[in-house]
Amino acid sequence: MELTGSRIISAERATVWKHLNDPETLKACIPGCEELTGNADEGFAAVVKQKIGPVKATFKGAVTLSDVNAPESYRISGEGKGGVAGFAKGGANVVLTEVEGGTELSYVADVSIGGKLAQLGSRLIDGVSRKLSDEFFDRFKTRVEGGDAET
Repeated sequence: MELTGSRIISAERATVWKHLNDPETLKACIPGCEELTGNADEGFAAVVKQKIGPVKATFKGAVTLSDVNAPESYRISGEGKGGVAGFAKGGANVVLTEVEGGTELSYVADVSIGGKLAQLGSRLIDGVSRKLSDEFFDRFKTRVEGGDAET
């Protein structure tokens, strides 16, 4: 499944870029994220709890950055295993463009799942994926605009 979207963030591109690479920002913005350790250069280890329909799962996995073109774009990818619930993996190509009033963050994300989660049906999974994606980018916008006055 593919998801696309964009947000205008009232901050300079360098500030937005800094937040995209900051583990504290990412942890605060990833829905259900309980732990995120590591760094942008070597990758992050994550623990995320989610309830998708009737299935609750704790996913343990890795998040990596690739195709880095600072401060304009990168690909963020993650894969998590949730035991009997199955697995989830995906990524997003993120592009930052300077616009009047700040920075436009646009993304194209892809998500795939397997195991018990895959049996829930594509409509439910699509809806949850869109909701979680929107939640991440809304939280990110709020955090960057309100949490860092540094330019």
